[in-house]
Amino acid sequence: MCLSIPSQVVELHDEDNSVTVDTLGVKRRVSRHLITDELLIGDYVLIHIGFVMNKIDKQDALESIELYREIIEKMDAQE
Repeated sequence: MCLSIPSQVVELHDEDNSVTVDTLGVKRRVSRHLITDELLIGDYVLIHIGFVMNKIDKQDALESIELYREIIEKMDAQE
């Protein structure tokens, strides 16, 4: 099973068709070779093995991120 956390586009890199995304505070550069949608800074995307797979609605992304944060808090509280 693959769990994809919504990531926000924070930089565009036209020279190699990639973007930098922020996933819960972790930034990394990923390829946009597999997506045909235009990506802009601030867009939310889902990533799989280093590739942007699709762009998602901002509200849905924010709701998912909040759920992930709640899960992380509960897991941290159990340790």
